Amino acid sequence: MPIFVIQEHHAKKLHWDFRLESGGKLKSWAVPKQPPSRKGLRRLAIEVPDHNLSYAKFQGEIKDGYGKGTVKIWDNGNYSLIEKTPRKIIFNLQGKKLKGKFALVKADFKDKKDTWLLMKLS
Repeated sequence: MPIFVIQEHHAKKLHWDFRLESGGKLKSWAVPKQPPSRKGLRRLAIEVPDHNLSYAKFQGEIKDGYGKGTVKIWDNGNYSLIEKTPRKIIFNLQGKKLKGKFALVKADFKDKKDTWLLMKLS
C-alpha cells in the first residue's frame, strides 16, 4: 500500500505538509491549519512541488532557504486510493491520528490554480 505523511512545519508560518505517495514521489500540499480530524471540516491545501519519497522520514531543522524551520512528523501511515481525477482525489487514510475517508478537491480560488480543499468525509 502507498504511504502518506503529514509533517508539522514551523517555518515563517506554522503549517502542515500533507504528502501522498504517487508514482514514486510524494505529491505535496501545504495546509495552513491542522488537517481535519472530524467529518465536515475543510482545510485549504496549496499544492507545492513533489518531494522525493525519502523525504517521508525527514524530521529536523531546515537551516537555510525555502522552508527554513523545524519539521516533525505529525502523522503517517498507509492510504488506499478510491478515486482520482484531475480535480478530485478520494482516499482512505490509515494513520496514527487520522483514519477514514478523505478528499482533496480542486478549488481554483481567485484564479489560483494550485488551491485545493482537504476534507474528511467519514
